[in-house]
Amino acid sequence: MGASSVYTKNSGRGAQSASVPTRFGLAKREVDGDWRDHMSLLDGPPVKLRTTVTDEHAQTILSFNKSPDVPFDRSVNAYRGCEHGCVYCFARPTHAYHDLSPGLDFETKLFAKPNAAQLLRETLAKPKYRPRPIAMGTNTDPYQPIERDYTITRQLLKVCLDARHPVTITTKSDRVLRDLDLLEQMACENLVAVAISVTSMDPQLSAKLEPRCAAPAKRLVALDELVRAGVPVHCSVSPIIPAITDEFMEEIVARVGQLGVQSAGWIPLRLPHEVAPLFREWLDVHYPDRAGKVMSIVRSIRGGRDNDPNFFTRMRPNGVWADLLRARFRIACKKAGIGHGKTAPKFELDCSKFRRPETGGQLRLF
Repeated sequence: MGASSVYTKNSGRGAQSASVPTRFGLAKREVDGDWRDHMSLLDGPPVKLRTTVTDEHAQTILSFNKSPDVPFDRSVNAYRGCEHGCVYCFARPTHAYHDLSPGLDFETKLFAKPNAAQLLRETLAKPKYRPRPIAMGTNTDPYQPIERDYTITRQLLKVCLDARHPVTITTKSDRVLRDLDLLEQMACENLVAVAISVTSMDPQLSAKLEPRCAAPAKRLVALDELVRAGVPVHCSVSPIIPAITDEFMEEIVARVGQLGVQSAGWIPLRLPHEVAPLFREWLDVHYPDRAGKVMSIVRSIRGGRDNDPNFFTRMRPNGVWADLLRARFRIACKKAGIGHGKTAPKFELDCSKFRRPETGGQLRLF
């Protein structure tokens, strides 16, 4: 019997398979159906996947980019991989660079950078360094579950607060509230803005789509607490997945508007590299009845392809469906009193207060 093509639910995880990449010449591994059944009889059901974390002693911590599609030119990521397990995560393919799968490895084999704060302090102290907002959470979530024990994100924020360096944070976790004391201080100096992504209002759907993220209700609580604390916040209704999550668009915008959130935006589903087959597997498992419809709409807004990788257009879908989603979101924002229908965050953080951190025991003169 040939290799099996039947997908089964992988409880508690977003990806349904390892999805070994072929872009880098790695051998593709498939399990023969008869052999799989034989091993199951001998050894019982597969052992539940456990999350492992490897300490990575990085040499540099700031990443710079010149992309015209993102509003930042530098970012810091405390972790590689993300236990949240969002099946649609555009960062999954980065695990392939380490000969690990963008599928289950991305959400179970994680890397932490315990020296991140020290590296950042040394970088900011360099005479030639010039401040611009540092983006956190651009590749993997800075408040994923392992932050509870590692607290690397908190350490990075302490460095930025001490240096009066502006920061933007993107997360799907209410764990951000654990650092509310630091965020309040930074907000008083106009040094921070936080974006929280809310994908749906259905906790059961979220448990399938982003299995280890905070429930939608908890994310709304986090937005509420941040607003009350005076921290500038943005709600990202993303990704919008046609025929899966778009039905929640208006409700999410209305709810965050009631909380006093003044900025909201949306990003359509992106399926770069290995994310496309992983997402198709997910559809076959959870929504086989509408899988064809979902992918048909996705391709219609991406020029007939699963994904548009090009600058300037990759973040801006086109076509009838895209125009409809764009109009719906604009009207929802107008009704909620959010940014008069504008969807992009407009936070102007202050770079003028920057002061180089102390290093090597040298005291600051001014």
